[in-house]
Amino acid sequence: MDTKDLLKALARLASEGRNPDTLHIDRQSTLDILTTINTQDKQVPEAVERVLPAIAAAVDTIVAAFHRGGRLVYMGAGTSGRLGVLDASECPPTFSVPEGMVVGLIAGGPQAMFRAQEGAEDNEQLGAQDLQRLELNANDVVVGIAASGRTPYVLGGLHYARQQGAATVALACNGDSLIGQAADIQIEPEVGPEVITGSTRLKSGTAQKLVLNMLTTASMIRLGKVYQNLMVDLNASNLKLQARAQRIVMQATGVDEQAAALALQRADQQVKLAILMLLSGLDKAEAEARLRHGQGVLRRALE
Repeated sequence: MDTKDLLKALARLASEGRNPDTLHIDRQSTLDILTTINTQDKQVPEAVERVLPAIAAAVDTIVAAFHRGGRLVYMGAGTSGRLGVLDASECPPTFSVPEGMVVGLIAGGPQAMFRAQEGAEDNEQLGAQDLQRLELNANDVVVGIAASGRTPYVLGGLHYARQQGAATVALACNGDSLIGQAADIQIEPEVGPEVITGSTRLKSGTAQKLVLNMLTTASMIRLGKVYQNLMVDLNASNLKLQARAQRIVMQATGVDEQAAALALQRADQQVKLAILMLLSGLDKAEAEARLRHGQGVLRRALE
């Protein structure tokens, strides 16, 4: 696509339009600038609310993939790619999922997280190659993220994923997007023109972050990694998380600090196992067997 064609394509995108409510933002006071940004940001949750059914369909697809041993793979460029990498990187400590179960790919590779690699997003073949290196297969789910909905890197990845039989999801901030047309499920919260024209790290980025939060959080809840509203599969890998693990055991069972610490010690620092032992009175071996029978879901094990 040459510059002339690209200009025409961008002109059709709401996210690239000029926002009539911010035409004079450069003349406003600091407080008024912030008020304007905040007012625009309030539109984002409403846009996400309108696409909740599509998000739910994506979650169900992701959960089914996890049950068959598949992976969730995010891919995007620039801000979209960074948000995917961020969400993927937070899953192991939060939910104790194995490294590689949720993967974040960004056009241009890991260095693009810290320094813009703008040319990488224009390469469709690069998107396919990154998935090839992962040995993508039909058990996996690929979520392509692009505010514009037309990023070549993401398009290339989605086309390759479908060829491999993997499930595909498009997350864009424009309706009827190109990546949506290339995917099985379309998540397209339309947030409208940005405060600063074309700066899609703003409302579009916020919408994408909200959706990504939902995709992994809801999927992990469905997998049984949350009991009530507690992170019972927390990986207590540092002092803060160790204290949080102890607090979770206390909140779930009503025991004091000493009893929670002792239960965690007996459970080899496994929060879910410690809670089950305390609530059921089972010893470690019996509790582990009960959890296996309940497929790792604490409520099932308790029932």
